[in-house]
Amino acid sequence: MKEERVMLSGTHTVEDVFCCRCGQILGWTYVASHDKSQKYKEGKFVLERWRIAEEVTEELSLNGGHHASSDPDNS
Repeated sequence: MKEERVMLSGTHTVEDVFCCRCGQILGWTYVASHDKSQKYKEGKFVLERWRIAEEVTEELSLNGGHHASSDPDNS
């Protein structure tokens, strides 16, 4: 849901970004800026690291969550 938020850089129209697995709010995306100097933020998003659970970040690795095996028979 889009809403107006007053931030340190001015008033922005933003929309929350949610985790598709658990529904936790992870941050927001800038939909519109009311200040011309802040227009570069439109379409960009902010993810707050403290909102991302440690257990989930361990699952999300570069190899798709699968641990590489050094045993050629178990790859």
